[in-house]
Amino acid sequence: MAVKVKIGGNSRSGSRHSLGIRILRAALIGCSALLLLFFAVFGYYYFRYQKIVDDRLNAGPMFTNTSQVFAAPREVRPGQKLTAAVIAQELRQAGYNNNPQMGTFQLRGDNILIKPGAHSFHSTDGATVNTSGGTVQSITAENGVALRGYELEPLLITGLSEDKNRIKRRLVTYKDIPERMVQAVTAIEDRQFFEHGGINYARTLKCGVQDILSGRKACGGSTLTQQLARGFFLTPEKHIKRKLIEILISFQLEARFSKQQIFEMYANQIPLGQRGSFAVNGFGEASQAYFGKDLKQLDLAECAMLAGMIQRPSYFNPYKHPERVMERRNIVLDSMVEINAITASQAERAKAEPIRLAPPNVDASEAPYFVDVVHDALVQRIGDQEISHQSLRIYTSLDPDLQRAASEAVAVGMQNVDEMVRKQHRGNSPITWPQVSLVALNPHTGQVLAMVGGRNYGVSQLNHATSKRPTGSIFKPFVYAAAYNTSINGQTLGDKGIFTATTMLDDVPTTFTFDNGRQTYTPGNYKDEYHGSVTAIYALAHSLNNATISLGQLVGFENVAALARQSGILAARGTPAVSLGSYDATPLDMAGAYTVFANNGVHLNPWTLASVRNTNGDIVADFAPEARQVMDPRAAALSTSLMEGVMNFGYGYETRKRGFMAPAAGKTGTSHDAWFAGYTSNLICIVWVGNDDYTDVKLAGALAAAPIWAEFMNRAIKLPQYSDMKPFSYPDGVVVERLDKNTNLLSDSSCPNSYSAAFLAGTEPHDTCSRMGEDQRGFFQKMLGIGQSPQQQQEEQQQQQPPASTTPGAPPNPTAEEPKKKNFFQKVFGGGGDKKPQPPPPQQ
Repeated sequence: MAVKVKIGGNSRSGSRHSLGIRILRAALIGCSALLLLFFAVFGYYYFRYQKIVDDRLNAGPMFTNTSQVFAAPREVRPGQKLTAAVIAQELRQAGYNNNPQMGTFQLRGDNILIKPGAHSFHSTDGATVNTSGGTVQSITAENGVALRGYELEPLLITGLSEDKNRIKRRLVTYKDIPERMVQAVTAIEDRQFFEHGGINYARTLKCGVQDILSGRKACGGSTLTQQLARGFFLTPEKHIKRKLIEILISFQLEARFSKQQIFEMYANQIPLGQRGSFAVNGFGEASQAYFGKDLKQLDLAECAMLAGMIQRPSYFNPYKHPERVMERRNIVLDSMVEINAITASQAERAKAEPIRLAPPNVDASEAPYFVDVVHDALVQRIGDQEISHQSLRIYTSLDPDLQRAASEAVAVGMQNVDEMVRKQHRGNSPITWPQVSLVALNPHTGQVLAMVGGRNYGVSQLNHATSKRPTGSIFKPFVYAAAYNTSINGQTLGDKGIFTATTMLDDVPTTFTFDNGRQTYTPGNYKDEYHGSVTAIYALAHSLNNATISLGQLVGFENVAALARQSGILAARGTPAVSLGSYDATPLDMAGAYTVFANNGVHLNPWTLASVRNTNGDIVADFAPEARQVMDPRAAALSTSLMEGVMNFGYGYETRKRGFMAPAAGKTGTSHDAWFAGYTSNLICIVWVGNDDYTDVKLAGALAAAPIWAEFMNRAIKLPQYSDMKPFSYPDGVVVERLDKNTNLLSDSSCPNSYSAAFLAGTEPHDTCSRMGEDQRGFFQKMLGIGQSPQQQQEEQQQQQPPASTTPGAPPNPTAEEPKKKNFFQKVFGGGGDKKPQPPPPQQ
């Protein structure tokens, strides 16, 4: 029997099987091809970005090791109110004990043994400072010799910014970073940092899905390594290609560096906000900027605050949004509890801690205007390349304590200025808010101790302390000093005779000629008020324009200008206008010019740079101040005595009303700007207030600038190093007498209304006020007309009056009304004013 077999079904099944195999084979081939393509592309980009990373790393250090700017060393002297503990704290700030190469100290109760190291600014000579009851009792050198003073290690002010973006950072090593800082950062930013290989795949995938679903690129799935890669090599924009490149660079970094090295780089690179006009990068700079501390000194709460700011530094600005920052800090603390870095009780204690920030005023702590002047001086003297490519230690003249006092005084004073501007403003036009500068100098060294160049460095980096402006009436003392120089040289001022403080000057409308008669100049007093014949002492105290120009004409305008140029006011020219300060100079120039009065006639160029060293302490460059004698010491002392009168019964009396009562000399200035220049035995301070657009500030120097000066000096005198403001001393050849204020003759019991006056020896009066009207000639002298009658003596006194310094005593009363007809003695003290008259000061 025949059998029929059907094989069609099996054929179709075999065909399907064969097709499946072919499809599978094709899929495997496709996957292999895609995988090979992936690895080819990955390898291409991996090695491409390896080269980018190589080029970046081989170009030099990952971070610019910028030069550091240091303050002047603090001098410790016996008698200062200072404790051993405070000295120890300052030495710790300077790196002593933490860095033996810098120096070490041993605190033993009230005594402290100091030993500078090889890298110290000083030699390695040590000393022991002995204190008791909060006062320095004695200082003993290592060899047992008693010392009159000992300088501590200079403190770091700031580092120079790295680039045009004004980035500042203070580099730290991993061992410098507190463990709590590492824990806080990893708890909130990347908990698996020390376990993963650069990428947290699960977190990245989760964030990718979240971003797709939300339609926003807001999820932060980056590890610390990825953040470092992005900050170092990439732009901050978020897109897929950049994310892939970020991952590739992260692989490169993980392959090259240890986790500790990566965290160290991250800690130095991470942006943490803005302070003033500077970008704060890295935990080292942020610690100083926000807490005024070294990174090692931060506690748990402070570490958590900085870690919390990483997410959004501007949003979590602790000065502007403290509530946000505290909330974020507490989230970080909770995260630290979750990873068992701290206990719940530790977190609660840290949460209870308030946020204690350093003062927000960058001008007070980092003196940016001063640092800009230092940088410019460095570029001029040693070149920009040296500064940019070396880690230099730049030692300067700045006193940090005085800098804080200056910044605080300006902040307080400008609130008063703004209020005056607001009151005088009328209409809807925008208000022009005045600018300000303050410069403080050591009068005996020229050392720039403090500098404020404007209201707010973050808003404007224009340094008004080094910007030229017409000097106004603070120039006038140079006219009187030139007159004293003339008299000391034996020359008379025409029919005025030898110049003294009571020489009568003509305050009347006058047209002055110059340039050999080819040009004329007709100045005016305020409101065209003139006061006839007035004494020189009163003319300066009340800043009378015509009286001062008339004196300048007697002295010779070119002689006045020559003295000014020798004193650093280089633009001065021999015209009548020079007497009123019409020529430009900077506040820094004027501070230097006033050293001739405060420093026995010796002019000192203001200086900011002391020395430049490398990191090993080797000297790169040292700088010596420049000094020259430009005025007789007696002329300087007599000029100072006139300016004491300005302070005690002239327009400078505003400073006395503000509570500053130490011996001082000064001068107001009012033109389009407001000025005040003043000095004590140990400080010169110049204050300027004015508008950037050169419009009239419409404020008198006595009301706008003098209060800022007083505010600053009241703060300065409380500092140990400036607390000994002493009366001015007089050189040989100058004598001081007590004079009756009505007659300018020697005071006795019958005329107790007196004041102290300084005289060039030999020109002081010899008659007393009680005998001024008596004819002391004998009978035969009267009969024969021998000798001088009182009237003749009076006329001679009018021609040649002795110099009078208005030191604190009983100065003339500027409120007294003048009789219609005045004799000589009634004319001795006239009236008048600066451009803006001030309320008359009360009788002292």
